[in-house]
Amino acid sequence: MAEKIGLTTTIPVEIIYAAGDIPVDLNNIFITSDESQKLVEEAEYAGYPRNICGWIKGLYSTILESDDINKVIAVTQGDCTNTHALMETLEVQGVETIPFGYSYNQDAELLQLQIEKLMDYFKVSRKEVLEIKKQLDKVRENVHQIDRLTWTEDKVSGWENHLFLVNCSDFKRDFNKYNIEVEEFLETVKMREPFNERVRLGYIGVPPIINDLYDYVEKKDARIVFNEIQRQFSMPYETDSLIEQYIKYTYPYNVFVRLEDIKREIERRDLDGIIHYTQSFCFRQIEDLIFREELDIPLLTLEGDKPGDLDARSQMRLDSFIDMLK
Repeated sequence: MAEKIGLTTTIPVEIIYAAGDIPVDLNNIFITSDESQKLVEEAEYAGYPRNICGWIKGLYSTILESDDINKVIAVTQGDCTNTHALMETLEVQGVETIPFGYSYNQDAELLQLQIEKLMDYFKVSRKEVLEIKKQLDKVRENVHQIDRLTWTEDKVSGWENHLFLVNCSDFKRDFNKYNIEVEEFLETVKMREPFNERVRLGYIGVPPIINDLYDYVEKKDARIVFNEIQRQFSMPYETDSLIEQYIKYTYPYNVFVRLEDIKREIERRDLDGIIHYTQSFCFRQIEDLIFREELDIPLLTLEGDKPGDLDARSQMRLDSFIDMLK
């Protein structure tokens, strides 16, 4: 019988599907919950400190409230520095945690070792995994079409772009059904008139915990046509090699790998400005210093803490930024 396997972030999901199990990106379950704020508070009631990332607290409660997720693959290198403690607190509650780590500097040998260990755990062969990869790549190519239509023909909103890209982390737990959803959306988009916002924005950083960011931006005659990390979840580089695919995937590696991708997309998508989203209490906030030094484009740093809508201060800062770009 297929098991649901929780994921703390994107991992070689091909392995889980090859084993006949169901990958579940816990971030997507948490942030789409009607009670996402309550999930954060429940973790704080359990003892999680106030000054810990809201995503980590949300994941903790999401897992404990789930009736059918008893195993979690936790990325111990290349994602959140608090994942180790998350694993330990989950194990106390009887949840089995399976560690998986990327390297800091795109070390292919270390990545291959981690992938092989995960394949051994799920008792799948390289051939089985590559067969699933071929099927997932067909879905990914359709999602890449959605991304292209966002910035080449202006027919996809920033929120729609975000949503279809971010769901490539687990393909909504059924890649065949997800591909049908993607293809139906593509057919709908072909009938649309192009959007005509004046300002073209890029979004860099982890996906936002803020609910209404994309809608608010588009009310101000602007549109996000580049979602950095979400696009990486869709594995935008074509390759037949599983190792190469997850080496080219920029998110888990050092910031300079990400910068190469960001600079290329700024020019390719003709961006006017960048929103750099930072999560409160996350080590990645420090990287804002590097982005400001290295990116030759207007940049607004926006910070989020817990699930909810934009606060008044963030709205005013977005208003000023977009007006300045106009």
